[in-house]
Amino acid sequence: MDFAIYPQTQIIARSPNSLPIGRAGVGLLFMNWNDLSRYRAPLMGFAMLIVMLFHVPLSRNDLFYGLMRCGNNGVDMFLFLSGIGLWYSWTKKIPLRGNDSSLFTLHSSLILNFYYRRFLRLYPAWLIIASLYYIPQYWPNGGGYSPNLFHLVANILVGWSFWRIDDLTFWFVPAIIVLYLIAPFYMMFIQRNRVWRWLPLVMILWYLLVRDWPPLWGAVGHVEIFWSRIPVFLLGINAGEWVKTHPLTPSGETHPLTPSRRDGEGPSKPSQREGFFCADRLPSLGEGLGVGLIFLLSIWYCVYIEGHRHGAFPPAAERMVYIPLAVSTMFLMCQVFRHTPSWLLRAFTFVGGISLEIYLVHVQFVLVYIKSYRLGYWPTFLLLLAISIPLAWMLSRLVGWLVNKFLPRGEK
Repeated sequence: MDFAIYPQTQIIARSPNSLPIGRAGVGLLFMNWNDLSRYRAPLMGFAMLIVMLFHVPLSRNDLFYGLMRCGNNGVDMFLFLSGIGLWYSWTKKIPLRGNDSSLFTLHSSLILNFYYRRFLRLYPAWLIIASLYYIPQYWPNGGGYSPNLFHLVANILVGWSFWRIDDLTFWFVPAIIVLYLIAPFYMMFIQRNRVWRWLPLVMILWYLLVRDWPPLWGAVGHVEIFWSRIPVFLLGINAGEWVKTHPLTPSGETHPLTPSRRDGEGPSKPSQREGFFCADRLPSLGEGLGVGLIFLLSIWYCVYIEGHRHGAFPPAAERMVYIPLAVSTMFLMCQVFRHTPSWLLRAFTFVGGISLEIYLVHVQFVLVYIKSYRLGYWPTFLLLLAISIPLAWMLSRLVGWLVNKFLPRGEK
């Protein structure tokens, strides 16, 4: 999962004469989207930690079981943030708006460079880990997910067994490769005509059809986990424009969305349209109610389903509830990060920076060996964390050295 696969997004500075940026205490419609840029790396780190919590075995009789299962939602956070980052990367070179055919006659080098930069972040680490995992399974007598040489090579290159038989070992990597392949075309479509922004809803309907129509389920239902995550990825791309084009206004300036008033002044005229996120006032009690309500309803639903009906309830509805749960959780975590000590924020940032490598090593190269000791849930998680982070850091350093030595970085 990347988990920090995309280039560094814009970081919004704080004015020394204003309150800290990040008033994510927001209403139902007006959210501080810029916080998703400012706290991108810590959010990645948080998402990686809850994914690790999800992977550690826990008895269904444990009171924490339902909440632990919601750690699966970290995948949706990754995909949403990845979509935002891809929009940033794409619009560095491609006009933000365009209603003519020029968007479809772009130089192929721009799209190829987009793919190449994704390749640099994802593929070297994947090739190393996939080789270490699949080759020992195959050699010398074949077996596992690679019954022959063709399947071995295909598994190493593209995670073939995920598409073939729903091998979930590293399912996120082949899934994100396909999402990266389609992302430039989706971004070109929405630049040309905003009606394409409804495509996430179309993909939700497609997913429900796959779940409930037997012919489709028999044909492509084995990759249900992939279909269910396309909507949140596309929504992340949609949100990229909000994050990039709706920065916080400096103290005293106006915001083009909603009117409010200044302290000591009468009610604002509608033409003033002062900023909802104006940094020179404290957030009111009502701000953030919408996000908080969405979070509470989403987490309540998911914890109940996982804790009481896990295995006996179609996951389709819960998969879709993951979307509002992921977005609301990230906004709330942005508020937490605003008050987090700097050393702890740096720790989350560090984990977020190597989240891809942690994903690749923590289950198949660490957890499979330590869970047999039956240390208990929290000791197992802490040991998993203590071993996986150094291994992931070493993998990241190795990949960085190989890329810098043998591969050009490409155009930014």
